[in-house]
Amino acid sequence: RIAAQDNGGKCVFSSEWDKFAQKTYEYNFGEVPFGDITQIEPDFIPRHDILFAGFPCQPFSYSGINEGFKDKTRGTLFFDILRILEYHKPKMFLLENVKGLKSHDKGKTLDTIIKALKKLGYHIKWEILKSYDFGLPQMRERWYCIGSLKEIDFVFPKGKNNKPKLKSIIDKKQPINGLA
Repeated sequence: RIAAQDNGGKCVFSSEWDKFAQKTYEYNFGEVPFGDITQIEPDFIPRHDILFAGFPCQPFSYSGINEGFKDKTRGTLFFDILRILEYHKPKMFLLENVKGLKSHDKGKTLDTIIKALKKLGYHIKWEILKSYDFGLPQMRERWYCIGSLKEIDFVFPKGKNNKPKLKSIIDKKQPINGLA
C-alpha cells in the first residue's frame, strides 16, 4: 500500500480478519480494513486498476506442515483472489508469498496458480527475491508474481546485496528498557 501511494496510487479497499492486525492497520493508515475476504462478495469491492494481495503462507512454508490447498482455513484463500480478479479484471496485480510456494507439492501448487491466472487472461511473471539484497537486515526470501492483461516489458529489480546491518535500523537515541 505504501509503495503504491508513494507513486500516486490510492487504496480503495483492504481486508484483514485478525482483530490485532486490524488494529495495527488502523494505527498505520487511519482506517479499519474489512474483515474475512471469504465472506465478502466481489461486487462489494470498489473497481480498481491494480490488485495487491498476499495470501496466507503457512500452508506453503518450509516451516509449516505443508498442507497447501488442503488447509481449508488458509490454503484456499488464493481462490478468493481469483474470484476478485475474475469479477473486476484489474489491469494488473502483484501477489506475494513464501519461497516454498515454488516447490510445494513438487511444483504442482505453483503450476495450478499460474494456470488459473493465465486462464483469466493475465500475462504472468514471477521471481523469488531476497529482502537482504534490497537493504533490509533479514534473509527473508519471498515469491512475487505480477500479472497484466496486456503483455508488458517488465523485469524484476536486481538487489544490490549491500550487506545491511541490524544497527542500520536501530535508533540509538531511543532508550531500550530505560537504558540510554
